[in-house]
Amino acid sequence: MNAEFFEAIADIEREKGIPREYMYNKINQAMLTAYRKDTPDCGDNIEVILDEAKRKIDMVVKKTVVEEVSDPYYEINLDAAKKITKRAKLGDVVNVPVETKKFGRIAAQAAKQVIIQGIREAERGMIYEEFNSKEHEVLTGVVNKIDPRTGNIYIKISSNSDYTDAMLSPQECIRGEVLREGDRIKVYVVEVRRSTRGPQVLISRTHPGLVKRLFELEVPEIFDGDVEIKSIAREAGSRTKMAVWSEDPAVDPIGACVGPKGGRVASIVDALGGEKIDIVKYSETPEEFIAAALAPSEVVSVTLLEEGRSCRVVVPDSQLSLAIGKEGQNARLAAKLTGYKIDIKPESEA
Repeated sequence: MNAEFFEAIADIEREKGIPREYMYNKINQAMLTAYRKDTPDCGDNIEVILDEAKRKIDMVVKKTVVEEVSDPYYEINLDAAKKITKRAKLGDVVNVPVETKKFGRIAAQAAKQVIIQGIREAERGMIYEEFNSKEHEVLTGVVNKIDPRTGNIYIKISSNSDYTDAMLSPQECIRGEVLREGDRIKVYVVEVRRSTRGPQVLISRTHPGLVKRLFELEVPEIFDGDVEIKSIAREAGSRTKMAVWSEDPAVDPIGACVGPKGGRVASIVDALGGEKIDIVKYSETPEEFIAAALAPSEVVSVTLLEEGRSCRVVVPDSQLSLAIGKEGQNARLAAKLTGYKIDIKPESEA
């Protein structure tokens, strides 16, 4: 039985990746729990000996050899001690074997529960570590269930060979996107928290980080560092503006992101449910950056104002509505992208 026990521990280590030392510690706890269930008045002089080399498990109670026993849980008389070891003498501490097979049903059940709980805790810990390393990354998930009452979407997400369930709240869903059970979608891992039921993975489809990570995965020049994403402004489900820059004059940062025949940006637009993406060139000169951020509108001039980070932009009369955008979206995203408050004026009024 002992040999089978050690083989079972080795199997758990191979299949689940739980270190055998961790399991030995949990088994030690389980056997002590079982003994205390059967012997409630026992002391703390119990020891479990796991000998991996001899593939043997022993449980002993350490007792002091005395002439007359006053506390049977801590003491043993000389005659009884000599039956365990012939060299026993008064004052010695002898290991009195415990027959674990005599444990009662309740004690055995308690021991089993400790081991099962230990395996669950180890698995949760390993899953937490795996997903914690994926914080601020993009993972692929499968829609398991959609709650029609709350609108919450429950997604099974995977990282390497580990799986866990995560909830996508309506606030983190792309506006207008319709998801169905079985759909495979990409989600951004905002944060990973520990909880009693395992890791709690907070995910989003609206976070600007999702756009950034998708471009890093799709565009080799960004992954390699030849092109840098400087800032992103996003209104999920509608439009995103992204500023890119390259230190190498031979590299066209916008062209790299758009890709041959627009293939790279098109695949990201598909992954985001048709969200429009404007890619503009970043500049260290604020006036140039602000003018670029207001694309597709033309800009006549940009004047930085003294009060705070603000500016006045003059555009051709025919381009005013384009510069402001539908419901002010273009100007709003340009302001987010650049970090400047933008006051747009038509050329005639300026």
